[in-house]
Amino acid sequence: MGIANKNVKDLMSESLIYSTPESSLQEIAVMMTEADCGEIPLIRDPDKMDVIGVITDRDIVCRTLGVGKNPMELLAQDCMTSPAVTASEDMSAKECIRLMQDNKIRRIPVVDQAGRLCGMVAQADFAMVDDDETIEMVQEISRPSDSASQVTH
Repeated sequence: MGIANKNVKDLMSESLIYSTPESSLQEIAVMMTEADCGEIPLIRDPDKMDVIGVITDRDIVCRTLGVGKNPMELLAQDCMTSPAVTASEDMSAKECIRLMQDNKIRRIPVVDQAGRLCGMVAQADFAMVDDDETIEMVQEISRPSDSASQVTH
């Protein structure tokens, strides 16, 4: 089935793994390892489940080790990306891919109509949708940014 009839809710993972900005980076890294994921949504209040940012494995490396800081001494709020780009659960899959493409992100928290975290969608989730347009859009998300292509070794 093509992407035209899919919503984000059809593709998202409903497994809720999240943390708060006050969590240590070590706690975040343990969560990522245990859940085999590369991004953790950060919420302000567990009762409200409001997404205020995200932290990725890349955020941790580039914003700590990459600039000479000790990640063992830092909290999620020290290197999180905020505000978070989010998708709504009733958004079409095509709109979600475009949002990810426009923001050059590979994972996105999903919120319900009340703005509460309800899932995650990753680039890999779109691999289930087998049509040429989806494949092309996912490939666009995967292209390195201009700054990434300028890194020298």
